Amino acid sequence: MIKKAILPVAGLGTRFLPASKSIPKEMVIVVDRPVIEYAVREAIDAGIEQVILVTHSSKVAIENYFDRNFELETTLEQKQKFDLLAEITDIVPSHVTIVSIRQPQPLGLGHAILCAKNIIGGDDFAVLLPDVLVKARSRQQDLAQMIQRYQISRAAQIMVEAVPDHLVDQYGIVEVAQIPAEAESQLVQSIVEKPVIGTAPSNLSVVGRYVLPAKIMQLLEQTPKGAGNEIQLTDAIAMLQQTDPVEAYRMSGQAFDCGSKLGYLKAVLHYGIEHAQLGAEFKQLIRKLDL
Repeated sequence: MIKKAILPVAGLGTRFLPASKSIPKEMVIVVDRPVIEYAVREAIDAGIEQVILVTHSSKVAIENYFDRNFELETTLEQKQKFDLLAEITDIVPSHVTIVSIRQPQPLGLGHAILCAKNIIGGDDFAVLLPDVLVKARSRQQDLAQMIQRYQISRAAQIMVEAVPDHLVDQYGIVEVAQIPAEAESQLVQSIVEKPVIGTAPSNLSVVGRYVLPAKIMQLLEQTPKGAGNEIQLTDAIAMLQQTDPVEAYRMSGQAFDCGSKLGYLKAVLHYGIEHAQLGAEFKQLIRKLDL
């Protein structure tokens, strides 16, 4: 069973400037909690028990968020604000550990994952890009489905969704013999990072969720710099394909790219209207807006 997940959080978040100049992009708030918590909760709900943050010296706010704050907890307890106390103490369940390791240089997603090699050891693992939120449309969330599929097929899983043809140069793109239905996997024939428009093998883009075998670490060590002069995970996956099956899992949920400003606003809207305490009033507010 997959019990470890890597969350790369070392990026500078240039798409979210000027806010990300002093606030980690992963700490921007969607309704009442930071983006990073949604990703961590998604991992935990899928059975992950160790979350590995690959971070940067400017991202200590992320580590602090998942740490205990005894002064705040004591104050809330003394004021008998037990609901708020439960909110902050239940962020990370007791059976889950969160560890951090630094990425010393900005050498790409593949390099960030490689930084966690010693913690991963010989275990297979998941990767979640935390600035992408994946909102489930049913009780069975997509990451859990991917992990189940991996346990059965032993094929690496890449979450994908269809994007407009004019946007393919912004994503990793996969080619499959047959487009999978939602919540299904199909064998990947090729994968390429940010292809030039008109040359892409399909319009199936990589969403930012992976389930990978431990041997991908050895391949990342051998992966030369690729697109953007960075070590690309997609290049290592292409190498993995030479010896092992890789499957594209077509998500059934909805993805929000919170690394972009518009994607972030979409996430606030969708998560806001479904919030247990605020959703009804938020919907009324939207209806009152003179648009």
